[in-house]
Formats: sequence, structure tokens, C-alpha cells
Amino acid sequence: MSVIRNEVRRGVYLDSVALMRIAQSVKALAGVEECGLMMATPANMRILAEANVLSSDGETAGPADIVIAVRAQDAETAVQALAEARRLMDKPRTGPAGDETWMPRSLRIALEAAPGANLALISVPGGYAAAEARKALRSGLNVMMFSDNVPLEDEIALKQEAATRGLLMMGPDCGTAIIAGVPLAFANTVARGDIGIIGASGTGIQEVSCLVSNNGGGISHAIGTGGRDLKSEVGGLTTLMAIDLLDADEATRHIVIISKPPAADVAGKVLARVARSRKPFTVCFLGSASRDVPANARFAPTLKAAAECALGKSIAGAASAAAAPSAAPALRGPRIRGLYAGGTLCAEAQIVLMQAGLSVASNAAVPGASAPEEAATSADALLIDLGSDEYTQGRPHPMIEPAVRDAELARALADPDTGILLVDFVLGHGAHADPAGHFRASFLRLTAGMAKKPVVLAALTGTPADPQGFDEQAARLAGIAILCPSNADAAARAAALSSRAS
Repeated sequence: MSVIRNEVRRGVYLDSVALMRIAQSVKALAGVEECGLMMATPANMRILAEANVLSSDGETAGPADIVIAVRAQDAETAVQALAEARRLMDKPRTGPAGDETWMPRSLRIALEAAPGANLALISVPGGYAAAEARKALRSGLNVMMFSDNVPLEDEIALKQEAATRGLLMMGPDCGTAIIAGVPLAFANTVARGDIGIIGASGTGIQEVSCLVSNNGGGISHAIGTGGRDLKSEVGGLTTLMAIDLLDADEATRHIVIISKPPAADVAGKVLARVARSRKPFTVCFLGSASRDVPANARFAPTLKAAAECALGKSIAGAASAAAAPSAAPALRGPRIRGLYAGGTLCAEAQIVLMQAGLSVASNAAVPGASAPEEAATSADALLIDLGSDEYTQGRPHPMIEPAVRDAELARALADPDTGILLVDFVLGHGAHADPAGHFRASFLRLTAGMAKKPVVLAALTGTPADPQGFDEQAARLAGIAILCPSNADAAARAAALSSRAS
């Protein structure tokens, strides 16, 4: 019979990504059935309860505490799992002068240790994030807020205050930035250059910056805005400030703006500001129909097109030796199934498939696509954004933990109608160490003995300089997948194969 044990660490904070990594390490121990480490917010407590790992000890925790919750095969294993979680939480971190036990307990102390700092990256629970951001702004720091679940009124107030102070407020829910060549949060190691990016989408920034870097260009800065910046209520405050900054930056020649369709009034403001610049722009409002843009700008319908506009040349050719043979493979079924770690990559693929005349369903549908429950059995393609809440509640994002894809992969492979499988792998800092390797192992296990397998079309978002190594990840896919030059190319190839088969 399973044993549940909880421990409460009172008045302790660790970033949610760090807690998820620790939980995954503990869960990998023999005899451990489930593990969760979370700040004890009401939402997180519900997640732990639903996962059947919450005990009466854990129920005593408050929102400023961390709950360590494990379910194991026996009491001894549960005790050992708690001890390992404590060890990983208490692992020393390097501080000033090599002091491995030091860590700053406040923003003030951190600034005393690094008086030249000019940016604060904030990743605390949403209920506390605004207060920390105000402290940072009032200390003269630009802010990148990784935290989500921040009230909209706080976002508006913070961005207005940042504007009055001449500071940049990236976020909330800003997962990607590259500032002066330094990748922040989920970002890639790209070449320096003269192309600036402004994005309300983290994986959109990653895809464009990697395509630019891998095709002879480079990035000056990539500024994330947070996903709500182009809503009417926020008014594009960060986007407009980012345009001002990159417009004034002598190192930036061309500016790319990436977002899902903005509110009409905000789009007008942004395009009017673009028109006042002497620099060339690329505007990529994913999911929008082609629209009028100023004379100094070009509209790009996809992330690949945005990279090509910025580079001034087309991106073509095989991504690596794992690319497809020239002959079109025979399909075992008529349907395309897409399993995406990157939400914006999922959106781009939907656009490409619909442009090719296919019907699309998705749990993160762009304009023109259907919800899965409306067209799951009739659509030509079913694309799943595995980063959506229904897949990540109580679990790491699939960019951190590729096992999130495994259940949907098994379902797709078991469906004889699945003839083409679209998959993405997002590399870079913060991402899993070997996402392609994990997929290879899962795919080979699930297809062992299968007479006919679907054709796998893969896209790698990354660079050779990333921690995982682009070429090393490409090699993991050899023999099981066709590696395409970009995410848009993978979707276009899927559409071509599907049309040829029908």
C-alpha cells in the first residue's frame, strides 16, 4: 500500500522551475510513485490534493511556505525521498568571493553585492511579484518578470511606472529575452548582430533568433513583453518602449515585432510608431490576415518569413544529415497529429496547414482553426499545445520535462489514422538537457513491433552553441524522423505529404 509523507518548509521561497526540477529528480528514485514541491498557494494545494500526495501535515502550510509531498511504495522510501528533496533544496550556491553558502535574502542585499546591476529578473509567485517589481523599479532597475498569474491592473501600473522612470518592464509572463548578447530565462545562445526582436511570445523569439543566427545573421537584443502587452487594457506599453529603445540603438539595423493578433487599437498605435522610424521593420502578427503596414515595414505571416525578411534572404535547404530522402514516404493513415512544446510553434503550424487548404483543430486554436471537441474526428490535422494549463498543472512545462509529451505520443501512435507526426524540440538555456534523446527512447519503445509507423517530421529550435548542441540533438533523430529546416517547413512538408496521399 502506498505511503504519503509531507514536510513543510516555512517562510522559504524557491523558484517554481527549481522546485519542479527537484521534484522530477526525487520522482526518479526507485520506489517513489509521485513527488511535488510547491509554494503552498491555494491553487498549488489543490494540485497536490488532486495528485493524491497531500497529507494532513502538508495542509498546515501557508502561501509563504513550501510543501514537499511524496507518495512512495513504503515508509522507508518516503523518508528517503523527503531527505533527498531537502538535500537538493539546501544545496549550496556560489556567492561573492566564492562563498558557496551565501545567497542574498533581499533585493537590497543583492544590489549591495552587485552595485553595477541594472536589471532584475523576478520569478516569485504571482501574488508577490508586483511588490518585488516595484522595489526593483524604484531602485533604478529594468525588470524582466518571469512570474505569471499577476493581476492585470498590477501589470498596467508597473508598466506605467516603468515608463515614467525611463525603465523597461518586460512581463509579467515574460519567458525569453536576450539583452546585449546575454540569454535570459528560456533563450538560446545566438550570434551577436544587428537584428533586434520585440516579442509577446517566448518561443516565437527563440525560433526567429535561432533562424537568424543559424543563417548568417545575429541578434542585437531580443526584448520580451509578456503575452498581454498588446491587449487594449495594457496598450502595448512595453512594445512601444522597446521600439523606442531599439530605434535609438546604433547596433540595431532591423527590428522584428512578433505577437499573436493584437487588439485593433493597439495595433494602430504600434504601426503608427513604426512609421515614425527610419529603420526597416518586420511585423509578424501570427494568425492575422495580411494587413497594411507602413512603407518601412513588411508583414510576415510566419516566424520563418519574419526571419527571412530580417535577413533579406530566403532560408532553404536541409537542416542536417537527418533530412528526408527525396522520395515521398507512403503514409499509414490520412491524418496529421502535432505534439508541440512551443505554443507559438503550434500556432505557426496551424497557419501553414490552413494556408495549404487543410482543416485544423487544436486546443490552442488560432483564428480559422477549430477546438478539438468540435472537429477532433473530422479535421485533417489535430495539433496539441502541450504547454497549455491542462497538461502542465502540477507538472513542469514540456520544454523542461519532455515526458509531458509521452501520453499524447502513445495516443497518436495507437491511432491508425495518424499518418504524419509533427514534433518540435526547443533547445537553449532552461530547457531539458536532451529532449530529442528522450523522444527517441519513447518513440522506439512505443513503436516496437509496429508494422507501419507514422512519418515523423521534426523541427529543432536551437543553435550549435546551445547547451544541448543543435547537431547532437539532430543526431538523436536520425533514422526515426525527418528533420526540417524550420518549424514552418515541417508543417509545409506535412501538408504536401498529406495532399499527395489523398
